[in-house]
Amino acid sequence: MFLQSAPPFILDFDDAIFHNYDQSRSILVNKLLGRKIDSLMKCADLVMAGNPYIATRAIDAGAKKVVVVPTVVDLKRYDITVVHHDKAVVTIGWIGSPSTANYLHIVQEPLRELSTRYSIRCVAIGARREQLLGTPFEPRPWAEKTEASELAALDIGIMPLPDAPWERGKCGYKLIQYMACGLPVVASPVGVNCEIVEHGVNGFLASTDAEWRHAIETLINDADLRSRMGAAGRRKVEHEYSLQVWGDRVAELFLDVAKS
Repeated sequence: MFLQSAPPFILDFDDAIFHNYDQSRSILVNKLLGRKIDSLMKCADLVMAGNPYIATRAIDAGAKKVVVVPTVVDLKRYDITVVHHDKAVVTIGWIGSPSTANYLHIVQEPLRELSTRYSIRCVAIGARREQLLGTPFEPRPWAEKTEASELAALDIGIMPLPDAPWERGKCGYKLIQYMACGLPVVASPVGVNCEIVEHGVNGFLASTDAEWRHAIETLINDADLRSRMGAAGRRKVEHEYSLQVWGDRVAELFLDVAKS
């Protein structure tokens, strides 16, 4: 009742937070709060969804207006002047938080095998050291002021994910960050990753150990391909995933709600 009489309001989702409730291990939480976010979506004047998976949930909930607004980056923060030559050591990197560092175990075997045959370095920006035990990754601290420079020092960016409900709702921020830096990417074909990554153009999609191994090995062996894919990724971010493109669009959406 309160929401129905509230002033106009907008909801913005860049994670499938509704799964915190409807996928909860607690039967009580699931039963009492399973549709909590849906109720909010239904009453909002606008739902901005970070990807089609979230948008579909909002539409099914009966939201009045749903617009897919992807996660974006400010291009001014990301350096593309770094030249990635045919280096003796190829750096493969991941950026994230301790809450998602466990995803790196998905690629530990392919990378361990590749490390026996190639001069590669694997870094995990934002992961804790103890989370990387058993993997070839070395931890790197995350800090806002060094984030962009840490990414620019990589040669290949990766985003492994399991195919599960929460992960299908992710918005691919790290992929967009890698691509903004002019890096080729390798990612699991889960959720919006399949839209961000154009297989064979700006990177590769990989599901199995063999696919991950082949994709990364291909990029290790071909510096020119890394450069071409990185350039294609940067162009895609410029046209589809940048603040420079979406800033005015979002402002217009807000004005439309304010006028309604």
